[in-house]
Amino acid sequence: MNDLFETDNRAAAQPLAARLRPADLDEYVGQKHLVGPGKPLRQASERGQLHSMILWGPPGTGKTTLALILARSVDAEFITLSAVLSGVKDIRAAVDQAKARLGQGRRTVLFVDEVHRFNKAQQDAFLPHVEEGTVIFIGATTENPSFELNNALLSRARVYRLRGLERADLDGLLNRALAEPELADTVIEDDARDLLLGYADGDARRLLNMLEIALDLTDGEQPRIDRPLMEEVLRDAVRRFDKGGDVFYDQISALHKAVRGSDPDAALYWFARMLDGGCDPLYIARRVVRMASEEIGNADPRALTLCLNAWDVQERLGSPEGELAVAQAIAYVAVAPKSNAVYNAYNAARALVAANPSNDVPLHLRNAPTKLMKNEGYGAEYHYAHDFPDAFVDGENYFPVELRDTRLYEPVERGLEIRIADKLRTLRRKNAESNWKRYDD
Repeated sequence: MNDLFETDNRAAAQPLAARLRPADLDEYVGQKHLVGPGKPLRQASERGQLHSMILWGPPGTGKTTLALILARSVDAEFITLSAVLSGVKDIRAAVDQAKARLGQGRRTVLFVDEVHRFNKAQQDAFLPHVEEGTVIFIGATTENPSFELNNALLSRARVYRLRGLERADLDGLLNRALAEPELADTVIEDDARDLLLGYADGDARRLLNMLEIALDLTDGEQPRIDRPLMEEVLRDAVRRFDKGGDVFYDQISALHKAVRGSDPDAALYWFARMLDGGCDPLYIARRVVRMASEEIGNADPRALTLCLNAWDVQERLGSPEGELAVAQAIAYVAVAPKSNAVYNAYNAARALVAANPSNDVPLHLRNAPTKLMKNEGYGAEYHYAHDFPDAFVDGENYFPVELRDTRLYEPVERGLEIRIADKLRTLRRKNAESNWKRYDD
């Protein structure tokens, strides 16, 4: 009897997320694109044809649970390794166990959590055993496998992308949790429920953990969770945002594209999302300066100054005061006329330099600080532009001889670049019509 009570106590001591872990795919929450009827992982499970795979998705989307369910569905032994705590020695021990079981006619699923934390040598240690079928390898990662896993491992495992849980999935999971016998008398008010579902942010584990914390703060035989209590629980919580991870780069990409697409509303939304997730506003300020050059350029040169000023205000005032200046800059660059002409010209110039030898500077463009240099022809026949009408020398060449007449900068017909384009057309026409051109041999 004592053993029975001890087992019950251990079960009760488990976190709510562990107690609600589904036993099969029918109970599994979310990822219908992978486990719904006729979908790839459902078919693999039903046919008993499990293959090596990488489960890629944000935290709390059920990667570990899915791997465990798939292992059970094919009656395979489930061995789990953490890339944070394990090394090559642990990999070899797990493979030895798998070989022993394979000799007894039973397969092994080797599940590696946070597989992206293994270095190349550790990842390579799996390859022969995956290739020989000693183990069915399932890796879980929150990072883009294309960047974090080596190609040899990726070629032997299929990648499946898991998505953050939808609100309806989280709501159903919350109802399941509240249906647990020990929570049957719990009441959660609608506005508290909405707040919890919003801050769960697609993460089932986060939802259940925050629910447990709220329950610990309730009193009485009929616990009640209201909005003030939930606000206290979530006071220091931040949404899913991992600097250096996929969510980080996805959101800064969305902000940049909203600016490029002249949508200040969406740009400000992504700015607020990143701040809500704990992003350093100085990082965003630096990126907005980049946007001013890349997306607006000379169509509105004021954008660069405004963005630099916003960066300076953020550094001087800090948060939250400085963030308003950054928001102002974001709104400005979003509605400013757009030109990537300088960006394209700069990239073209770099490509031109990379594709050509180090051509000599023409003699007339060289300085001649010594008598020897003057005797060698340095600076000879150079025409000082300010001595000519409109400070322009018709037909002069400022490129290496081999690259004369090259064009890189093509202004767009927007904003100030309309006038810049008009002037360039005039200057280039004068060059073309000039009776004299300098092309040094």
